[in-house]
Amino acid sequence: MTELDSITPEPEEPRISTGSSGLDDILGGGLDPNRVYLYEGRPGTGKTTLALQFLLEGARQREPVLYVTLSETSRELRLVAKRHHWSLEGVSLFELVPPETTLDPERELTVFHPAEIELGETTKLIVNEVSRLNATRVVIDSLSELRLLAQSPLRYRRQVLALKHFFAERQCTVVLLDDLTAHQDDLQLHSIAHGVVTLEQHAIDYGAERRRLRVVKMRGIAFRGGFHDFTIETGGLRIYPRLIAAEHHRDFSGDFTSSGDPALDQMLGGGLERGTNALFIGAAGVGKSSLALTYAIAAAKRGEHAVFYAFDEGRGTIEARARTLGLPLQSCLDSGLLRIQQIDPAEMSPGEFAENVRQSVEADRARVVIIDSLNGYLNAMPDERFLILQMHELLSYLGQQGILTILVLAQHGLVGPMDTPVDMSYLSDAVIMIRYFEVAGKVRRALSVVKKRSGHHEHTVREFSLTSKGVRLGPPLTQFAGVLSGTPQYIGDIAPLFGDADDRDG
Repeated sequence: MTELDSITPEPEEPRISTGSSGLDDILGGGLDPNRVYLYEGRPGTGKTTLALQFLLEGARQREPVLYVTLSETSRELRLVAKRHHWSLEGVSLFELVPPETTLDPERELTVFHPAEIELGETTKLIVNEVSRLNATRVVIDSLSELRLLAQSPLRYRRQVLALKHFFAERQCTVVLLDDLTAHQDDLQLHSIAHGVVTLEQHAIDYGAERRRLRVVKMRGIAFRGGFHDFTIETGGLRIYPRLIAAEHHRDFSGDFTSSGDPALDQMLGGGLERGTNALFIGAAGVGKSSLALTYAIAAAKRGEHAVFYAFDEGRGTIEARARTLGLPLQSCLDSGLLRIQQIDPAEMSPGEFAENVRQSVEADRARVVIIDSLNGYLNAMPDERFLILQMHELLSYLGQQGILTILVLAQHGLVGPMDTPVDMSYLSDAVIMIRYFEVAGKVRRALSVVKKRSGHHEHTVREFSLTSKGVRLGPPLTQFAGVLSGTPQYIGDIAPLFGDADDRDG
């Protein structure tokens, strides 16, 4: 046995929470204690709020915690806490901003009191206060003031290193805040810190600004990389960890999910399987949303939870359509088995939407998820370059959870050749196409199953109608041409077609 083999490894210290469940998730459990971390971002990105959450978590654990402010007054910090409905009881605030600042032309202007103008004196005040309180969690806001006092990168680095060694000896976890007001990124500070979290805020052409964060480094911790969307709400930062489908899998039976209409299930070879997704495609008003709604109501009738995400239409419009079709929507809503959520994508980031879907599946136990429509989702977020990749990850997650997902996509145009705004067919396990066609001076609808990866399906075209008793499918129309080209023509006998009564718009 070698000398190295005889060394007993030290037991790993338990992680401590950052005060944010989302950030703890990204870090796989939280922060290593007794280390120095850096939160950096431009003013307004949420650094102060996230740092206060870190201290409030410590206060909940009955730890002595300290907020050292060099840029904001304690009054300003208390106002921030008040608006988040937080109590700062148990959080010590140490204000290094002078109580009075006068514009005296006879002396040099500074944000510090003359007795505190030297960097060494300022550092000493911080050290003394930490020692007096014996704090285990400390936030220093912000490093830009220390950088200005240092006047040289070398002196600044030495002082930060001195602080780091002091805190390490005191068994203290420290969060440093940097507002990135320096002319260039301070990579030296990155090398000193045990971990670095960057917060960003950027405006889009229309809608609310988007915020996201990224863990740049975290020594010895396996974290979820990439950008993660977050919002600042009453109560602090709400962080939405980037969805990784491979992390979420459960066993499920791939049995058929009925639409509630035997003829449609027959066309689909028995129905749509669990763990798959289907794309309903066609012109506006052809009946895609109505068909999707029948799946949601059929799930509720079976005692399963379903959620309908409406991007284009209000809840009132959906309820009115259900009444027209004779669908028992209200009873399904009253039972709690069906939930309609109207989404304003101009105010919601893709990460927030993915987290919403995940909560519906894992907390509400939804078994059918409908997104109506992809047009509203995609068009309202043109600034998101990787939206298709995010949708791919979301669909993979839902598939591994055994969820039936229905996507509605409206094609451009009403008649003639159709243009698809985005190609989602390669992500879809099944594609159901609904088209308008004309016979004897009447506009009718035709439905066909273009694709189904998971098994057999009919290759026929059937007439599709919306009636006061729901959707209705006719027998196969064998003498049909031009469906896929966008200009369907029925050249057979008119007898197999529906009568003129009780046909509704969809």
